[in-house]
Amino acid sequence: MLCMLCKKNLATVHLTQIVEDKIQKVDLCEDCAKQKGVKSDASFSLADLLLGASQEIAQSAGGVEVRCPGCGFTQADFKKAGRLGCAQCYATFAEGLESLLKSMHKGIKHIGKVPVALRQGRDLSERLKHLQKKLDRAVTAEDFEQAAGLRDEIKAAKEQLDNMLAQ
Repeated sequence: MLCMLCKKNLATVHLTQIVEDKIQKVDLCEDCAKQKGVKSDASFSLADLLLGASQEIAQSAGGVEVRCPGCGFTQADFKKAGRLGCAQCYATFAEGLESLLKSMHKGIKHIGKVPVALRQGRDLSERLKHLQKKLDRAVTAEDFEQAAGLRDEIKAAKEQLDNMLAQ
């Protein structure tokens, strides 16, 4: 396994931090670990180490500190604030952020959360649209037995949706 920072040497220092059931791992060679101040008896923030790594990755790409054209944020600003300045920052700092986000979250794309009741209502609405399309096809094909069954399913789904909205 290669060092996450220099990507040249074999990683011999393996750090793991668990915060609220989330595991963050960093694999470094001895030289990079010493440069970051990692000692067996010293305590440090893994987040600072990861943010520093993403900054070094971004700077090594061009030798100059990268600045977001949208808001002017730099990697240093990101490290201080703990968040990005604008949506364009994600594209500007993409190279360093991808590995950082992968180590911190389940994925690199934010999909958000939807309340259970809203999600159920949305799923039921989509099911109604699908059933309606199937009903239209069955009527066009003159398959009236299937159409009658679909009509009953649609009626039951509408009642279920009405009950959900009434609550």
